[in-house]
Amino acid sequence: MPSSVKNIAMEIGADKYIISGNGTLIYDLQNEKIIYDAFMQKEKVLKIIKICEENSIYYNVYTKDSILTKTLSYNALFYDNENNKKPVNKRTNINIIENIYKYIEEANTISILKMTICDNDKIIFSSILRKLREIQDIDILEVEHMSRKNIKSGTQDIPIEYFYTEISNKNANKWTAIKYLMKRLDIKQEEVMAIGDNLNDKEMVENAGLGVAMGKSFLSANKIGDVFVKDNNQHGVAEAINKYINNISN
Repeated sequence: MPSSVKNIAMEIGADKYIISGNGTLIYDLQNEKIIYDAFMQKEKVLKIIKICEENSIYYNVYTKDSILTKTLSYNALFYDNENNKKPVNKRTNINIIENIYKYIEEANTISILKMTICDNDKIIFSSILRKLREIQDIDILEVEHMSRKNIKSGTQDIPIEYFYTEISNKNANKWTAIKYLMKRLDIKQEEVMAIGDNLNDKEMVENAGLGVAMGKSFLSANKIGDVFVKDNNQHGVAEAINKYINNISN
């Protein structure tokens, strides 16, 4: 969400533009306004929710302001755990709603960035994906691996493992949003560097003038990218910026 990304942008001194929701939205930080969006249609979101509800599948709805969820499970549980480590003004807004379908149906205006579908059973998850692919004008992230996260409980690390996919408006992705900024700022494709790790970064890493894949990631494992750097725990992003922008060699 813009608010979550804005907190990170403030920490690193990035004060121009942020792209959030997998490229669904571009926010102008200096003028504090949305300059581009590709929000999901309400009717499509309601159709997806109905499929999930009928098949008892866990889902979240990401609006531009909050994550809508029925319970704190899977990714929402992870975000809630991360919130406990942050000051109140930097927490991800999680809104627990008993009837999300009704909430969205009755909303006069609602800006939906994307949806996330989660399940820990691969067979059940795959069957839901087949149903979702019948819906037109949406993009479904084709993630084949499990998401693995850890949450702290006292001195213990508790693993959370689940299959997931992200659903957005047709052709809404990070590269499409970057192309909009390129045109607005008169930046050439060969002047763009994109750093990514997961499947939702694939288009921008493949199309940028210099595509950088993080170590120990989906992209590096599948050899997607022009260059490869260390993982996030070994300062891979700093490595890429220093080497290819600041011309500093280790």
